[in-house]
Amino acid sequence: MDKLSQSFFLPGEVALIGAGPGDPELLTLKALKYLQAADVVLVDDLVNPLILKHINRNARIIEVGKRGGCNSTPQSFIEKQLISEAKSGRRVVRLKGGDPLLFGRGGEEMEVLHLAGIKVTVINGVSSGFAAANSLGVSLTHRECAAGVVFVTGHLKNAQEQPNWDVLVKTGMTLVVYMGLSRCAEIQTQLINAGMAPDTPVGLVQSATCETQQVVTTRLSSLRHTAEQRQLKSPVIIIIGDVVHGARQIQNMSKAA
Repeated sequence: MDKLSQSFFLPGEVALIGAGPGDPELLTLKALKYLQAADVVLVDDLVNPLILKHINRNARIIEVGKRGGCNSTPQSFIEKQLISEAKSGRRVVRLKGGDPLLFGRGGEEMEVLHLAGIKVTVINGVSSGFAAANSLGVSLTHRECAAGVVFVTGHLKNAQEQPNWDVLVKTGMTLVVYMGLSRCAEIQTQLINAGMAPDTPVGLVQSATCETQQVVTTRLSSLRHTAEQRQLKSPVIIIIGDVVHGARQIQNMSKAA
């Protein structure tokens, strides 16, 4: 490894890298530089295998699959592995789908590593919520439709807990739901009970930017039925709000052409 590589990523350091939603071309140049300098890379299940070809060919790759709502590698094991590898003097990368700091447990890992006295660098990635909006052809904050956007998870640490749907509905903002496919029936019911109109447009994007991408639009009242009918599979981003009207118009225009 040359002196330049050693200067930005030293032995015993950890980099938390966002691999983006799937499309390898959305990987940042900074992420690429760190991957090519790594000694060990702990890879999440949602990372596109095509991205792995950019990793230093001499690096050891450890698969630590983590997918919302499914059996996953325990977070405690991953954190211990990060600390062990760094303490052994290796350049360690934690490669995650999307962005490490948006439902990626990046905060938890930073805290643990800092407590262990290990330097951490975070390299942001394109979050799947933004990629899904792009796939739908909509702006999450179109000023004629929404004053803002709220990112919320449908898969909380405690399965008995729920986001405060009443408050979220009252904001009038676009809702972007991560890891909500398995609970879409519950989300549909909770939002309608909280006062959201049943005909509110909804967009569902499976595997945004990947070859297996599916883009579907529906109404809130048909959310569960549509997800089941189209046999959507995780990972799916659910976008709820008037901004999705734009996706309907684009689809209709495409069909007419």
